[in-house]
Amino acid sequence: MTTLFALGASPKTMAVGYAPTQPVPYSHALHAGKLGIDCRYCHNTVEKTAFASLPATQTCMNCHTKIRTDSDLLKPVRDSWTTGESIHWIKIHNLANYVYFNHSAHVSHGVGCVECHGRIDRMDIVFQAAPLSMGWCLDCHRAPESHLRPKDQITNMDWKHPEGPEAQELGTQLKQQYQIHDTAYMTSCYTCHR
Repeated sequence: MTTLFALGASPKTMAVGYAPTQPVPYSHALHAGKLGIDCRYCHNTVEKTAFASLPATQTCMNCHTKIRTDSDLLKPVRDSWTTGESIHWIKIHNLANYVYFNHSAHVSHGVGCVECHGRIDRMDIVFQAAPLSMGWCLDCHRAPESHLRPKDQITNMDWKHPEGPEAQELGTQLKQQYQIHDTAYMTSCYTCHR
């Protein structure tokens, strides 16, 4: 019975694929994919704070005062704009309350959005692509080299890690460049459980 509960309650079975219905049917495939809008335009705190902010209605209206102004799909955005009440987006990538995660620490050290969020630029409906479990995170913290990329490629979903010896060479170079020296700290309980 304990094993059954552990398997059923693990992040792999509870969260991967989670895709709630949002108050506005926002397509990342259209905005980030087809239109090529950089992730940081809407999630503008991701490089500076622990949290990747959700866009304010003003961000949406920067375009939608001129584009698709009569769309029924955008009625909640227009209502928010008129009333000043925020859109109540549903969080998709949830970590347990006892886990500390800092977006800016990852982004500023060369971890691209796709590493945790998957190919969000291909998602009409955003879903959780990775388990975000402790073991999954520790795999990266123990050997970050294969997950690092040049900072100018952080939001480039098409960027590919090199293969073969070049992969290890680039990973080692980026690890040094980003001053990721202390893997003991990166796997310490305190790093994520404060």
